[in-house]
Formats: sequence, structure tokens, C-alpha cells
Amino acid sequence: MGDPNLLEVLTEEGGHANKHIDYSFQMSEQSLSSRETSFLINEETTPAKRFNLFLRRRLMFQKNQQSKDSIFFRDGIRQIDFVLSYADDIKKDAELKAERRKEFEKNLRKTGLELEIEDKRDSEDGRTYFVKIHAPWEVLVTYAEVLGIKMPIKESDIPRPKQTPMSYVLGPVSLPTSVKYPHPEYFTAQFSRHRQELFLIEDQATFFPSSSRNRIVYYILSRCPFGIEDGKKRFGIERLLNSNTYSSAYPLHDGQYWKPSEPPNPTNERYILHQNWARFSYFYKEQPLDLIKNYYGEKIGIYFVFLGFYTEMLFFAAVVGLACFIYGLLSMEDNTSSTEICDPEIGGQMIMCPLCDQVCDYWRLNSTCLASKFSHLFDNESTVFFAIFMGIWVTLFLEFWKQRQARLEYEWDLVDFEEEQQQLQLRPEFEAMCKHRKLNPVTKEMEPYMPLYARIPWYFLSGATVTLWMSLVVTSMVAVIVYRLSVFATLASFMESDASLKQVKSFLTPQITTSLTGSCLNFIVILILNFFYEKISAWITKMEIPRTYQEYESSLTLKMFLFQFVNFYSSCFYVAFFKGKFVGYPGKYTYLFDEWRSEECDPGGCLIELTTQLTIIMTGKQIFGNIKEAIYPLALNWWRRRKARTNSEKLYSRWEQDHDLESFGPLGLFYEYLETVIQFGFVTLFVASFPLAPLLALINNIVEIRVDAWKLTTQYRRTVASKAHSIGVWQDILYGMAVLSVATNAFIVAFTSDIIPRLVYYYAYSTNATQPMKGYVNNSLSVFLIADFPNHTAPSEKRDFITCRYRDYRYPPDHENKYFHNMQFWHVLAAKMTFIIVMEHVVFLVKFLLAWMIPDVPKDVVERIKREKLMTIKILHDFELNKLKENLGINSNEFAKHVMIEENKAQLAKSTI
Repeated sequence: MGDPNLLEVLTEEGGHANKHIDYSFQMSEQSLSSRETSFLINEETTPAKRFNLFLRRRLMFQKNQQSKDSIFFRDGIRQIDFVLSYADDIKKDAELKAERRKEFEKNLRKTGLELEIEDKRDSEDGRTYFVKIHAPWEVLVTYAEVLGIKMPIKESDIPRPKQTPMSYVLGPVSLPTSVKYPHPEYFTAQFSRHRQELFLIEDQATFFPSSSRNRIVYYILSRCPFGIEDGKKRFGIERLLNSNTYSSAYPLHDGQYWKPSEPPNPTNERYILHQNWARFSYFYKEQPLDLIKNYYGEKIGIYFVFLGFYTEMLFFAAVVGLACFIYGLLSMEDNTSSTEICDPEIGGQMIMCPLCDQVCDYWRLNSTCLASKFSHLFDNESTVFFAIFMGIWVTLFLEFWKQRQARLEYEWDLVDFEEEQQQLQLRPEFEAMCKHRKLNPVTKEMEPYMPLYARIPWYFLSGATVTLWMSLVVTSMVAVIVYRLSVFATLASFMESDASLKQVKSFLTPQITTSLTGSCLNFIVILILNFFYEKISAWITKMEIPRTYQEYESSLTLKMFLFQFVNFYSSCFYVAFFKGKFVGYPGKYTYLFDEWRSEECDPGGCLIELTTQLTIIMTGKQIFGNIKEAIYPLALNWWRRRKARTNSEKLYSRWEQDHDLESFGPLGLFYEYLETVIQFGFVTLFVASFPLAPLLALINNIVEIRVDAWKLTTQYRRTVASKAHSIGVWQDILYGMAVLSVATNAFIVAFTSDIIPRLVYYYAYSTNATQPMKGYVNNSLSVFLIADFPNHTAPSEKRDFITCRYRDYRYPPDHENKYFHNMQFWHVLAAKMTFIIVMEHVVFLVKFLLAWMIPDVPKDVVERIKREKLMTIKILHDFELNKLKENLGINSNEFAKHVMIEENKAQLAKSTI
């Protein structure tokens, strides 16, 4: 980890690290005179290679005719690593902001950074100033060592994985080798400015990639002071952005995304990414992961690795789920239960009890014919198989992801990576708010410290707010239930009284209509609550004053995930595990708030309604999310450009083009992970009710990858590169959801689907040897005597039948224990509990066996890591040995002879022992 006080030391010492290039700040901000050009050319410390490169660029450069895509200062040599922007402020604190900027930029120069300011008269809108920042070599090498950046020392002799027969089969989805592997693999070591000869430095201007350069500059910007206010030292670009002292701070894209850069600009990686990654016509292609990592940094790179791997694994689940759906489709006509329900002589003769009090009439079972056929699509014998399969699939997914992550750590040189220093650094807001200091037992330095008593009030407020909003979600769900009960009664009464709706009622029953509208209303409520909670949770997390960036993200992750878990899944949990389970029976129904009768399931069970709920919420969220991700930044950028285009005759420069783009923000990746994890919950927690969920998720993710790629390359400013070696806390959340999914799917099969009651009837109660399931519908419906209805619940009109049927296992009215649960109810309940226990134990046993059998790190990766460590140590040893010989002035032959004599003595001593 770097020393956070390094900037302060450099500032106080006047930036000695870059004293030989301070001439750059005396240049005119409008152009370079011939005298200044001569001064640059005659600089004695400039290497010949850089001198020649400068001449070529300088000849191409003319005042006010710089390329629109130029990513260099006006001299055409120094690369722009970061850009700050601000506009004139006419408010009363304008002078304070100007003073802050002046002090901040002065301190940036003292640290060695070079600045060039573009006047507002040269900007597109005529109002915005741009501060271009360049990090010279001395600054880069200093902070590369501080941040522990690994750089190449020798080209790797470890060959890439060999082509397999499967590689040729997957040829159409593969990218060209030059795109897939843009750079050779190297042995690397942490950079040291005192051992520069060890590293493969061919050109100082290109040795550090642009992602490392902007990471270094951002590190300086986040620690640089800008004055003392209210007796406290103020520092960091984030604080200046929050106070609108600067309007934005961003690294530059390296060119246009629709065309390659023209010389002297370097290779336009943004264009390559757009051509091979961000185009929707490439939806079937693999991702250029190394190129993504090189351009955006490891943290964004690993997100796309995870999303791509998750999508690949979804393919297998989608194929099996589709096969189960096709099985249900093909067996629909042969399903005995739906055949009996649709039969006018069986289902048409069964009079069902009213579904609501007074206004609802009796109805015939065959009116649910279509619903029973649809229910069979998802509630059949394959449901059990698919639930068990998904329990095993999720284990394989997580275990193989650990292997993929381990391979990625090796390929991206993150094996010895502890944690991103930037994530473990103290947040500037924390340092600014802290009045206390205490000794760090590790570094033995005084650090800002906030006692627990100062945080407790905010923790209480945070916990209370999360609880309140989760309660609000439950309240809104209850409100939707009340809506469904009210609308159902109204629709049932309306459809019964209107003869013209008889045809509509055959396929759009009150149950289906209420379920569809209720699910849509619930989805809208979810989106509204989610919108407001995102704002509140971010504000509360900031008020908790987390110590590090990692603590901030962890705290926000916990709040957001808990809320979204309840928000998106509560309605599905209600339909799966509560609806129709505590209804009572005719004459003794249970009531919500003593007014609305509890909802009943369809005679075929609640599974079809759970499927409807899951489909609407999952599909709606994915469509809404993709439209929002694509349209929102596009519309904002269009509006910003439309407002800014006032001086169209001026040069629309590279930094202005990026300034008009939307900012990805520090939490942009957080919301991408959150969206993926919520989708993972839909795919795993309730998949037994909807085998097509993995297919929908697969289609969404194929689109999601390209939408995310398109918006990052075309609609967003370039993000500051940062490192990460894993998906972090999200991996623990995925493991928790995987375990929970086994239980939820077991309960769905047992209590929500109709498979267990059918199996009990098949094996224990069927009397027909040739057609075992014949008579199941009649067996599953109990009989109620209409005369036993209380006066306030029965329909007002008199009927010519004396009994009605309802879904339950209870004794008939002529039995001594009438309306009590019969023995079949207890048999079915025992079978359900037995199934849950057996399924959970079988799936968990397989999960543990697979986790034990599949190593976390593949064997070939372990061997490669060992080989690389050995070679790195050898290279470092040889370098230090040669350096020692040079320092001591020893003749190489004599030195080698001396080493051989010593080695022979050691071998002789060893053999003697």
C-alpha cells in the first residue's frame, strides 16, 4: 500500500521529483513560440528517441488546427491523462471556488503533474474551462511504486492453452487472435524506480498503459489539498466536485469509437472495442476480455468475465428448461386431470362453491378448462426433475466460477493481489470529518479515527430506515392483495350479470384477469419503491461516514440487496407459500382485516399464478432495465450536446466530446452486479414454477452484454481504472441464494404444485388399474352442504342443487366429523414433508460431493503460477547479481569461477554429511 502522506511531503518539498521539466508551466496557454520550441529541443535530458518523435509531431502541429481526436497537449508530445472542467460562477461563493481551484492546481504542479488550461473562449459552449493534466515520467515511476503496480520484466515462455477439437467447433464465435490477445504475456514484478533497468522499457511514453496512467493521476487528485477551511485541511477532487468547484473530472477516451485514430495518436482501443464487442451483430461472439481489462481496468473487466461466464452456464439450464416445457406441451392433451376438468360430463357437472361472499355465484369446474391446460405446461412430472437439476446446476456454476476466477487471477497477474489500495484507502470524507486520531498498530502512524459513540446514531437511523422501507414493501404487497380481492369480486359479479361476456369468460376468467392486473400493478409499485429507496440508501450510507471505499460499498450493498430482495421477491413468496394455504372452508373462511375473504388458488393449484407473477416481474424488470440503460444516457447526451452547441465554428475537441458524455459514476458497476444477482434469484429461487426462466435470462444477458458494452464505449466517459481480483461480496450473496434455492424449490414442488397429491392418489387411492389417474379431480374436491352457509356469505338467489365442491381434503357433511380434515389430507401432508426432506438431502449431498471433487484452482493454473514465480525470482536474482558485479567492479570470469568453487564446496560438504 502507498503512503497516504506522500502527496503532502511532495507538496511541501516543492515537487522535487519533477524539477527538470518545470519549464512546461511557463509555456503560453495559447501557443508555443519558436524560442520555446528551441528550448524543448535543446533540453539535454531528452532521449534521442523522444526528440525525434517530438520533431515529427511538432511539424504536424499548427496553431488552432489540432486534430479533433488529439489526446495531447498543444505541443503534440505530452499525453493528456486526465481532464478537469469548470464554468464561470456568478454566485456569491464564486471567489471561494476560484481560490480553491488556484490552490488545488498549484499543489498539483508541486506534486510534479503538468497542467494546461483551455480558455472558455476556445470551448464549444463558450463557458467552460478545461484543465488538461499530464503525468510525466518521474511522477509515473514514483506512484507506480507507491501503488505497487506490476510491470513486465520478460516475455513469458509459458505457452497459451492449446487448441482443442472443441475450439474448432466454436470457431464462428471466436474473435481474431490479435483482438483476443492484444499483447504478449509477460513475467512481471512490482515496479521500482530504483531498478528501472530490470523492466522492458522501450519507450517511456508508452511503457505505462493509459489505464495505469489515469489510475495514478486519480490517486494524486484524490489526495491533493486545496486549502484550510474551518480549521481543517481540505483535500481531494471528490470534495471539489461535490461543491461544484469543478463540474467534472475524467480520463479521456483514446479516440472516436466509429473510426480509427489518425497519426500521431496511438492505437485507438476504443474503436477496436466498439467494432468487436459493442455491436449487436456480434451478439454470438466471445468478448475481448483482455482488451476490456487493458482499457477499463480489472474491476470492470472481471464484471464482464462474470456476466459472460454466467450467460454461458445459463445456456445448459435453458436447454433443459426448454426440454421440460416442450414435454409439458406435448403431454398436455394426454393429461387426465385437465381432460376430466374440460369434460362436460365430469367437470361440467361439478358445481363449485362461490369464490367470494354474496356477489359471487356458484360456478362449474369446466370453466377453468383452459387454465388447467396451461397449468400442466409447468406443473407436470418434469417439474421435480428440473428442480433437482437446478439445485445441481447452481453448484456447478459456483464451483466452475471459482476455477474461472482462479484462472483469471493468473492471466491478469492478480495472484499476489491483496486488495486494491484505492479500496482500502481512507475516504477523504472520513478524514475530513474525523477530529480524533489514534496509532495504527501495523504502520505505527497516527491515523484519523472516529469513535463508536459518534457513529451509533447513524447506525440506528440506517437500520430504522431499511426496516421502514421493507415494511413499506410488505404494506404495498398487502394493498395489492386487497386490490385483487376487491377487483375479483367486482369482475365476478360483472361477468355473471353480462351475457355478452360469456365468450370472453371462457378464456379470461376473473381469476386470470385479477392475477394479470395484480402482477402488473405489483411490478409498477416495485419500480416506484426501488427508485426512491436507491436515493435514500446512498444518502444514509454516506452519513454513516464509512472509513474506506470498501466499507462504503459493503454497507450500501447490504442495504440495497436486503431491500431489493424483499421488494422483488415478496409477492412471489406470498403466492408460492401463503396464498390458498390458510383459506379455511365454506362456512368458516378466514378473513383479511375481518372484511376481505382470503384468496383461494385455482382448482389446479397456485403454480400457474406463481408462473404468471414471476414472468411479469422478471420480464418486465429486464425489458425496463435494458431500455433504461440504453435510452437514458443516449437522451441525456443528446440534450447536453444540443444545449452546448452554441459556437459551432470552434474546435470540438476530444476533451469536449468526452465532457458531453454521461458519467458512469463510482456506483455504476454496483448497480450492474445488483441487477445480475436479482436475476440470478429469479432463475434459482422459483425456477421449479417456471422452467423457461433460464431461457429468458439467457436472452436478456446476451442483450445485456452488448448494451453494457455499447453504453460504455459510446455513451459514457471513460472510467478511472481500478483493480479487483474477484466479484467481492456478491459471491457470498450468490452462495447464500444457492442454498436458499434448494429449500424454496423443494417447498414449491411440495406445497405449490399439484405433483405430490397426484402421486399420493396414484399409489394409494386409485382404484383403476388401467387408468390410475382417472377420478383424481373428483377425489381432490370435498363436498359442502349449501344449507350450512352463513346467511351473510351465501349467494342471495335460490338454487336447485344442495351441495357444492371446494378444493381440500375434508370429510363430507354426512360424516360424524364433517368438514374436519380426513386421513388423505394427513397422508398428502406426510408425503410433502418426506419429499422436502429427501430432495434437500439428495441435492445437498450432491452439492457437497461436487464442491469436494472440483478443485478451486485448476491443476494447470497451479503449475503455471509456480513456474512464473520461479522465473520471476530467477530474473530478479540475476539482475541483482549483475548489478552487484557492476558495483564491485569484479571481472565476470573470475566471479563465475569463484561461484563454482563455492558451489562445489557446498556439494562436497552435503555428500559428506
